Amino acid sequence: MSERDDFVKTLCVIPARFASTRLPGKPLADIAGKPMISRVYARAAKAKLVSDVIAAVDDQRVFDAVVENGGKAMMTRKDHATGTDRLAEVAEAHPEAELIINVQGDEPLIDPEIIDALAAVFEEDAELQMATVKSPMQDEAEMKNPNNVKVVCDNKGYALYFSRSLMPYPREKTGAAVYKHIGIYAYKRDFLLNYAKMEPTILEKTESLEQLRALENGYRIKVIETSQTFVGVDTPEDLAKVNDIYMNNMSI
Repeated sequence: MSERDDFVKTLCVIPARFASTRLPGKPLADIAGKPMISRVYARAAKAKLVSDVIAAVDDQRVFDAVVENGGKAMMTRKDHATGTDRLAEVAEAHPEAELIINVQGDEPLIDPEIIDALAAVFEEDAELQMATVKSPMQDEAEMKNPNNVKVVCDNKGYALYFSRSLMPYPREKTGAAVYKHIGIYAYKRDFLLNYAKMEPTILEKTESLEQLRALENGYRIKVIETSQTFVGVDTPEDLAKVNDIYMNNMSI
């Protein structure tokens, strides 16, 4: 984390909900001897444009795991409907933060440089309210998998739409790339608080994609590109894969 005082005060928040259908107690899942939430926290804390990092938790066991491994945590309500609601609760408690970056608690391989890149686009554009990340896809089966959210953007890098369906549909062979949406977001604090209060929208509910709420309400979302591969942990198989990466790459 940076000690500079000449840039926007940026708070990185890691929402971590204890309950998980496919992987119960996911934030405490062991990754090379440490709980996953602490691995994510340590990666986020390496970002240079972040003023502070805090885990937003809903269980005392997760809170203790973060603190015992040298991190900061805030206990949040258990009944939040979405991660954005949990994020907004933390933002309410931190009026000093001008920019909030949301790093998912199941991304133990998150690259600190991606966090910095998201923060940097707000330094370049003072009017920007929200930003996220995309990565090019190559595997056809992965492209068709509805668990992989796709995004299409305009020529200036703003999202046109997010979908679980294949986009763009290759009716003509033009070579248009397919991009996977990576679920890390950055928000201006005031926008985030307003966004969390907006009513869910029809497209948001249809696709079960919360970011569509912003687009349906006329807000622009900047999307930066990375070539990096991300391995989020949703299943025991994902957990085994990440453990293998950590065990064979001690520089992480």
